[in-house]
Amino acid sequence: MNENLFNSFTTPTLMGLPIVALIIFLPNMMYPSPSRLINNRLTSLQMWLVQLILKQLMTVHNIKGRSWSLMLISLILFIGSTNLLGLLPHSFTPTSQLSLNLGMAIPLWAGTVILGLRNKMKKSLAHLLPQGTPTPLIPMLVIIETISLFIQPLALAVRLTANITAGHLLMHLTGNATSTLITLSPPTTPTIFTLLVLLTMLELTVALIQAYVFTLLVSLYLHDNT
Repeated sequence: MNENLFNSFTTPTLMGLPIVALIIFLPNMMYPSPSRLINNRLTSLQMWLVQLILKQLMTVHNIKGRSWSLMLISLILFIGSTNLLGLLPHSFTPTSQLSLNLGMAIPLWAGTVILGLRNKMKKSLAHLLPQGTPTPLIPMLVIIETISLFIQPLALAVRLTANITAGHLLMHLTGNATSTLITLSPPTTPTIFTLLVLLTMLELTVALIQAYVFTLLVSLYLHDNT
């Protein structure tokens, strides 16, 4: 059982070639566009959700920050859809791979930092030194703040990877325990199965929350630099 524990995190291949690119493009096919479905309830629900998310994310932004609206809404829809699709049986979750999450976090973080240095360099550099710092502590605090700045994309990627991976492992272990107890201890099976159902519901919530948290943190980085 332990040998197959991490099989769900192994990148699937076809004829020896990884097919992660195809899996990444799959969530885009789930969302109808006006060219395919016009004036129906699904499209209306989709537009309502998009407007609600944009309202939550863009309220604190100025005009320059709101130019990132399309980027942020695409990001949250992609991460949320990918997380939910990864909960299906015999599926693969790209967001459980640290490399993919770093590939999303680093360019977005770098874009916000470059935007801040371009538009308000003095204010961006002022964040590296808290106001009222004693003179002997200035070099140390500048180094600490610089390190914390460069750790931000790593924290984004690791947070998403750890939450998705931990949830999948818990579901895998609980599912194996349920299948084993069916023959060993039938009276305890309903209890474990109920736990598995509750854990699945929790993972559905975590999948959406992690997409929102990732996008919200990127939005906050953008707000600090615009």
